[in-house]
Amino acid sequence: MWRGLCTLAARVARGPCRPCTRQGSSAPAPGSGATIFALSSGQGRCAIAVIRTSGPASGHALRSLTAPGDLPPARRACLRLLIDPRSGEPLDRALVLWFPGPQSFTGEDCAEFHVHGGPAVVSGVLQALGRVPGLRPAEAGEFTRRAFAHGKLSLTEVEGLADLIHAETEAQRRQALRQLDGELGHLCRGWAETLTKALAHMEAYIDFGEDENLEEGVLERADSHVQELEVALNTHLRDARRGQRLRSGAHVVVTGPPNAGKSSLVNLLSQKPVSIVSPEPGTTRDVLETPLDLAGFPALLSDTAGLREGEGPVEQEGVRRARERLEQADLILAVLDASDLASSSSCTFLDTIVIPAIAQSHNVNSQRVLLVLNKSDLLPPGAPDLSPELPSHLLLSCLTGEGLDGLLEALRKELTAVCGDPSAGPPLLTRARHQHHLQGCLDALGHYKQAKDVALAAEALRIARGHLACLTSGGGTEEILDIIFRDFCVGK
Repeated sequence: MWRGLCTLAARVARGPCRPCTRQGSSAPAPGSGATIFALSSGQGRCAIAVIRTSGPASGHALRSLTAPGDLPPARRACLRLLIDPRSGEPLDRALVLWFPGPQSFTGEDCAEFHVHGGPAVVSGVLQALGRVPGLRPAEAGEFTRRAFAHGKLSLTEVEGLADLIHAETEAQRRQALRQLDGELGHLCRGWAETLTKALAHMEAYIDFGEDENLEEGVLERADSHVQELEVALNTHLRDARRGQRLRSGAHVVVTGPPNAGKSSLVNLLSQKPVSIVSPEPGTTRDVLETPLDLAGFPALLSDTAGLREGEGPVEQEGVRRARERLEQADLILAVLDASDLASSSSCTFLDTIVIPAIAQSHNVNSQRVLLVLNKSDLLPPGAPDLSPELPSHLLLSCLTGEGLDGLLEALRKELTAVCGDPSAGPPLLTRARHQHHLQGCLDALGHYKQAKDVALAAEALRIARGHLACLTSGGGTEEILDIIFRDFCVGK
C-alpha cells in the first residue's frame, strides 16, 4: 500500500500547478539561442570596466579577441592582449576569465573582459564584440533572465538581486541579501512540500479508500498538515506590509502647531535645506517631501503646514493637506515647542492628535507616534521636569543638535517595528506579488476546509500549491517576468 502512496506522492509532485502551468526554470529567455554581450560595470571613466558575454559563441568571442591564444583555464584570470578581430589593431591589455556552462551565473558559456575603464577602451572592445558573428548587445536584465531560465535563480531570488542592486540603506541591503540567499524561496518550497504530503494523503484516500490495507487516519494527517500551514501563512500575512515598506520606504510625517520647529527638524534629519525656516507662522503651506536614509531605513519624510485655523484660503488648504497626509502616515513625528507647552495651540494639538494616536498605537495596523519637544535650548538651566501629564517624549534642540542621537535611536526602533527587522525573524514579503499569492494560497485552504467532497478538497489543495509555485516561478506568465526584469540595468 505504501508503495502506492509513494507513487501518488511522486505523481502529485510532478503534476501541473494551478493556476501555474509551468515552472520558471523552463521559461526560455528572449533570444536565448544568441550570445549576448554588455558592459556590466558602471558607465563613465573608471579604473577597471567589466564586459561580459553569455551564450554558445562566448568561447569563439574570447578566442577572436585574444587570437591566437587558447581559452584560459576555467574560472582563472589570465592577462591577455585584446585585439580587434577585423583589423588586428591592439585594443587593450586586460584580464580575461572563462566560465564554461553550466557552472556560470547564467548556466551558459560566459566570458569576462576586465579592461581599463577609459571610454575609448570600453567602446573599442564593445565594437569589436559586435563584429563577432553570433553576438548581439544584451537587453536590460537579460543575463539574470537567462540565469532564471536555466534554473540558477528562483524568481524570489531574482527579485532579491534586483532589490540588492537598488538598495540605498543598510536595512534594504540586509533584506535583499536574505532574499537573494533564497530564504523566502526555501520557505515557500517547504510549504509546497507540506501541501504535497497532504495532497498525497488525499489522493491515497480517493484511490484506496475501500482498500482494507489503507492505514487509518489518512485524512486526519492531511488536515493536520493544512492547519499547520494556515498558521504559518497567517503569521506572514499579518506583517502589515512591513516588507513592502522596507523596500519602498516608510511614510514619516512631521506635524505640529505653527512655529514648533517642524521645518527645522526636517532640515536637520535631511542634512540639507528642504524647507524654509522662518519665525513667521504659516511659512509652510504645502506638503514638502524628501526621500532619505533615516536611521538605516528608507523613508519618505513629509513636512506639513502647522495645524491651526488658517487665516486665508491658501493656508487653510495647506492645513487640509496636512491632515490628509497624517492619515497616510506610517510614523508620525509630533513636534511641540518645549518652551511654550501651555499655549492653546500646543494643548489642542496634544488633545486632538497626539494622545488619540498614542492610544491606538498598540494595534497592529495603526500609526506609530513619536512626540518631540523641540527648542530645549530655550529652557532655563536647572528647570524642573516638564509636565508629568505629558505622554512619553524626547527633548531636542534643532539649533544645537542636542538630543539628536536619542531621536535617531528612537526612530530606528519605531522604523524596525514599521518595516520589520531585516536581520532577524522570518523573511519579509517585499512585494505585492508575494502577498497576493500567499493570500490566494490561504483562500484555497479555506475552500479545502469547506469542501464537502474529498475530490473537491484535493482540488483546493492543488490550487493552493499552485499559488506557492507561482510565487517562486512566476507561473510562466511572460507579462509578470517582463515587469520584474525591466527594472534591471543592461549588463545584469
